[in-house]
Amino acid sequence: MDYNNIYIEEENGLATITIDRPKKLNALNKETIEELHNAFKELEEDASTKVIIITGSGEKAFVAGADISEFADFAVKQGAQLASKGQKILFDFVQNLSKPVIAAVNGFALGGGLELAMACHFRVASDNAKMGLPEVSLGVIPGYGGTQRLPQLVGKGLAMEMIMTAGMIDAQKALQNGLVNYVVPQEELMPLCTKLAGKIMNNSSVAIAQAIKAVNAGYNPEKDGFAVEVEAFGTCFGTDDFKEGTTAFLEKRKANFPGS
Repeated sequence: MDYNNIYIEEENGLATITIDRPKKLNALNKETIEELHNAFKELEEDASTKVIIITGSGEKAFVAGADISEFADFAVKQGAQLASKGQKILFDFVQNLSKPVIAAVNGFALGGGLELAMACHFRVASDNAKMGLPEVSLGVIPGYGGTQRLPQLVGKGLAMEMIMTAGMIDAQKALQNGLVNYVVPQEELMPLCTKLAGKIMNNSSVAIAQAIKAVNAGYNPEKDGFAVEVEAFGTCFGTDDFKEGTTAFLEKRKANFPGS
């Protein structure tokens, strides 16, 4: 598939999606959101892809926000539709992907950019990264899951402060409060993400998909996370990966997972 605003690189089971709108600091417009949906869908369906990293082009920004010019004249109904569609095709879609998605936050992650990073399964930041949800300074609120995911990650108090002040936090504060897992110099960002992806790929991709489903269920008020875990745990017992993993352990050798 051809893309105008992103590009994909694939090597040894690792796919890297780069948002490539450097003149706009990789801001998310409608076309980019659609392209990202298609890219994630394509990689989800590709059996050879085991882990996905998403990042932004250049060294200034992961994603500096949404493209405000596209919705500045929207009315109430259009605004609600914008948020609803975006959440469905990208942000919730990424969160519920069966393949692990790592956000490599290389600079500014603001508004929709931070919301995209938070939808990923975990985040690694460069030491120049700045993160925030500045929407209230525009007379609107975060609409791509920011009011829900930020409190889950950093706690209600800090989330309320960040949203109400429209302020940014630096990479170290993001690390201290659980918003990112690691902070490294810019030149070490992609190597660390690749190393983490490699560790993930050593394990059963079938089991990882079930683990993602179970963890996400715990944050869904409509689901019983423990019940989902029990079902997912049981499902694993019927897989070739389970047979290989347990056999390899008993034989004191490294597992070679058929589903991985």
